[in-house]
Amino acid sequence: MKTQGEVHKRSFVDLDLNLNEPLRKPGRSDFGIGAIGAGFIMRDVHLKAYAEAGYNVSGILSKTPAIAREVAGLRRIPQVYETLGEMLQDPAIEILDIAVPPDQQLEIVRQAVRHGDHLKGILAQKPLAVNYADAAEIVELCKQRDLPLAVNQNMRYDQSIRALKALLTRGYLGEPVLATVDMRAVPHWQGWLQEYHRLTLLNMSIHHIDSFRYLFGEPESIFVSARKDPRTHFAHDDGICLYILEYASGLRAASWDDVWAGPRNDRDDMSPYIRWRVEGLEGLAEGTLGWPSYPNRSPSTLTFTTSAQPGVWITPRWRDVWFPDAFQGPMADLMNAIASKTQPDTNGEDNLGTMAIVEAGYRSMYEHRPVAISEIRDSSPVVPSKT
Repeated sequence: MKTQGEVHKRSFVDLDLNLNEPLRKPGRSDFGIGAIGAGFIMRDVHLKAYAEAGYNVSGILSKTPAIAREVAGLRRIPQVYETLGEMLQDPAIEILDIAVPPDQQLEIVRQAVRHGDHLKGILAQKPLAVNYADAAEIVELCKQRDLPLAVNQNMRYDQSIRALKALLTRGYLGEPVLATVDMRAVPHWQGWLQEYHRLTLLNMSIHHIDSFRYLFGEPESIFVSARKDPRTHFAHDDGICLYILEYASGLRAASWDDVWAGPRNDRDDMSPYIRWRVEGLEGLAEGTLGWPSYPNRSPSTLTFTTSAQPGVWITPRWRDVWFPDAFQGPMADLMNAIASKTQPDTNGEDNLGTMAIVEAGYRSMYEHRPVAISEIRDSSPVVPSKT
């Protein structure tokens, strides 16, 4: 991070304004992908993004084979498997792309490390698990097998978030002071969430929490205040969630995740939005995430000012959108990691940092106090059953 005053030395022409950098394409993209799951997120997001990128989806599996066959026809996938064992025995499947409810991912990974001898990598959906302990077991299983594991924390690949990361890395905003997300939007809560009681923090806020980590690193603690969402009638502990991440530097990162967003009806959707803002010692950036407009293609936005050019606001634009275009990124990252024998950026070990904050968030909510992330991370490690 640049020190205070260094940014002032730059002229306008010295600023690197190339913030619309495309996602890094994998050096090898012909790995055979086995899609596990055939619901909305796989059918209309993953597979659309992969088709646009030219990735090789070789087969698909669903607990409902008829739906898998329907999606295979829609997305031109050559093979439909009846069972996970059948998919794991096929040498054409080199990467598993898992998009199933989080309570089911651990068992799929157990089977994959036991029986998928030819597998080269796994991309697991976020959240990695319902709780930190199960997430840690998934990571340990893949580590023991030396199998690269990436987690689909796709908001890191949203165009405005990546551009914001570039601004922070280049020091244009100086030391971050305050970062906020203001979400007023209603997610589509899938039916399987009714089994968990854990709702917003685990399934929506996790996007914002992971992005805060991506942008600013590891916080020391979290404080959460939550109430139930009046619209969500199944049992849940966290509906509307307000939370603050505290950093050793003094930075505070906070989000209001309002999944109620008013009494929506057929005639008024209450103008949903997600806005973010970062204030630094040397500049300010703010923007929006286009997701609430889905399925309309609404690109995210960013505008910023820096002390290097007082009074000037710079506003890049791009055509790509978070859903589905940014979903190319996690898979490309995994493919590059496999080819280079390195860890993907969104690797499982890294994702335990996000899961630890979520777990600490629930403890904070239940106990009405700030919770240090170390309370979760320093707990006894999980030792998976032998494979």
